[in-house]
Amino acid sequence: MKASKKLAVFILSHGRPDNVITYQTLRKQGYTGKIYIICDDEDKTLGQYKEKYGKEVIVFSKSDYQGKFDIMDNFNGNKVIVYARNACYDIARKLGLDYFFEYEDDYTQFQYRYVDKDLLRGTQVKNLDQILDVMIDCLDNTKANTIAFAQGGDFIGGVGSFKNNTFKRKAMNSFVFKVNADSKDDTLFVGRMNDDVNTYLTQGKIGKLFFQVSNISLVQLTTQSNSGGNTEAYKAYGTYVKSFYSVMAAPSCCKIDLMGRTNKRLHHKINWNHAVPKILDQSCKKQ
Repeated sequence: MKASKKLAVFILSHGRPDNVITYQTLRKQGYTGKIYIICDDEDKTLGQYKEKYGKEVIVFSKSDYQGKFDIMDNFNGNKVIVYARNACYDIARKLGLDYFFEYEDDYTQFQYRYVDKDLLRGTQVKNLDQILDVMIDCLDNTKANTIAFAQGGDFIGGVGSFKNNTFKRKAMNSFVFKVNADSKDDTLFVGRMNDDVNTYLTQGKIGKLFFQVSNISLVQLTTQSNSGGNTEAYKAYGTYVKSFYSVMAAPSCCKIDLMGRTNKRLHHKINWNHAVPKILDQSCKKQ
């Protein structure tokens, strides 16, 4: 890791003290830096987290963030990840960090994705320290708000999908952020569910830069198969409601549609021609 930079990985977790899969995955795949498990003070399993991870557990209060961001509904309850997302910058500043990576707790693998003849393949990353250093360099050089790894759904379509989308204007699930001295410059997540999509749409349309690289991807547990986390909210409201938060956030470019080829499911669909300002090629610059 870069000795000149103070950085850490934050794993957001709730109700899964014995199943923080991402922690073991990071260590197994070559990450040697600091890891902190971010938990809220309403978690009934908090004692088990502290018993297992000790000083690596950092606790925040959801009540401190109530009303500080748009939850986008009038439902009751706060058992969703968006509170933890919006606490991370403050935690990072208290720790004196320059950068932090924000991950969920169900990553079973980080993979290199590559084309082998006419097939799209994946192989396990073994040098995560170097990969995270590169992500920081990319964040600084592009002046992006954040950069994320790809997810399985980004590769529907195989080789063609991979070649045509090596660098997308989106960022979901995994993030790297630079710590700002002024909290007004923080990326504020919005919405009870689909908060990452809601955020890159509302911020992207005013010119903020959210990027995803496709040559590194996450492998996660199937949504709602793992108890704890956001699962309770997903089961209570359903996929349609989850996706509709993003329609409310950006109705000019986002709608509900069917995703997949065989086992289709409802999902948000974005018209990128209407979503964000375009980045023009350098050749278009006036001489």
